[in-house]
Amino acid sequence: MKKMVSVALMAAFLSISTLASAADVKIVGTIEKVVVEGAAATVTLKDNAGKKVDVLVKDQVTLEKLKDKRIVVGDEVRVKYNDASKNETKLFRKTAGC
Repeated sequence: MKKMVSVALMAAFLSISTLASAADVKIVGTIEKVVVEGAAATVTLKDNAGKKVDVLVKDQVTLEKLKDKRIVVGDEVRVKYNDASKNETKLFRKTAGC
């Protein structure tokens, strides 16, 4: 009986952990549009397949780079965002070196 309960609990735990990580999406694409509004920015990306994605940037360091024009339209970036929370970014970096 203890084995059945532990197997059921393990299966439930594994299914929950895979659901939680399934919401993260990684994309490499080119910036098409940047709209900075106060403490957030909306960036439109176009990936290699031609799909357009709008992501929300709230990270202060990245916002400063967008405002200072160190990240501009046409730059290729690597983005990791959470699909469940209105595409809010977790990682936003330029793919080319410095």
